[in-house]
Amino acid sequence: MSAAPGRFTLIDLEHLGRAESVAAYLVETSEGPVIVDPGPTVTLPRLRAGLLERGYHEGDLAALLLTHIHLDHAGASGTLARANPHLRVHVHEKGASHLIDPAKLLSSATRLYGDRMATLWGEVAPVRPEQVVVLAGGERLALGERGFEVAYTPGHAWHHVSYFEPETGVAFVGDTAGLYSPRLPVVLPVTPPPDFDLEAWLDSIDRILTWHPTQIGLTHFGVSHDPAGHFAALRSGLIAWAGYARETLRLGGSDGDRLRAFVEKLHSWIDGRVPPEQVERLLAGAGPETCWRGLARYWKQRG
Repeated sequence: MSAAPGRFTLIDLEHLGRAESVAAYLVETSEGPVIVDPGPTVTLPRLRAGLLERGYHEGDLAALLLTHIHLDHAGASGTLARANPHLRVHVHEKGASHLIDPAKLLSSATRLYGDRMATLWGEVAPVRPEQVVVLAGGERLALGERGFEVAYTPGHAWHHVSYFEPETGVAFVGDTAGLYSPRLPVVLPVTPPPDFDLEAWLDSIDRILTWHPTQIGLTHFGVSHDPAGHFAALRSGLIAWAGYARETLRLGGSDGDRLRAFVEKLHSWIDGRVPPEQVERLLAGAGPETCWRGLARYWKQRG
């Protein structure tokens, strides 16, 4: 766990025992602690330990700020809300109904993850409607003495928002900033189906940069102190990966053949950016198959 005094504390949730995989952010306010993206239920022991290190228990939580409802970001929301009836759960309007009744979300995730659901995510409990704070983007949230602006930032998901605290210059951007590891400093797109939209994502990058943040907090993983440089690298990667996927759709053969061609292109793209022995692990973290399916779906929808 790392702290930025007066700003926020990063809690490494150590998903599936892996360090620097999934982060939650603790923001301390006069109303009580606030968590940005609590992670999945299987990592609640780590979240609780992180809270305890700062002198809090989960029952002290005043609010959750969800960037979006994917299970690695928001899966624990219902479990936390059930244990804490005064907890407020902030979420974009396109995701709110899925928090209240997660049946469709679980059905979709099960098609992707199959019998790994319990191991990967754990319980996904509903959130009572009266605990949900619905966002559209453009709001200013007052959390005790601290104020956060909200922007609608689709592209990775249609229910994605980002949060910015003008006083500190910190923006919490979920997956809109892609995937990044302090130990492997290359920015990777994460483009899952069914919501990936290239134009929307590029617009969302521009929207975040209008805030002129001095730091951005990523769920995967950690803090970038060069937002402009980070987003420039991501923009380049998004355009390149989308182009690779489009090229593979022109090939003959099966989707498996196209996926293999896409992965070969990713290896060429990343060559020289990271040590050769780390390429496979880094690309695996982005989920090349899932990325290709999201990109392919995007291009097929556009004819």
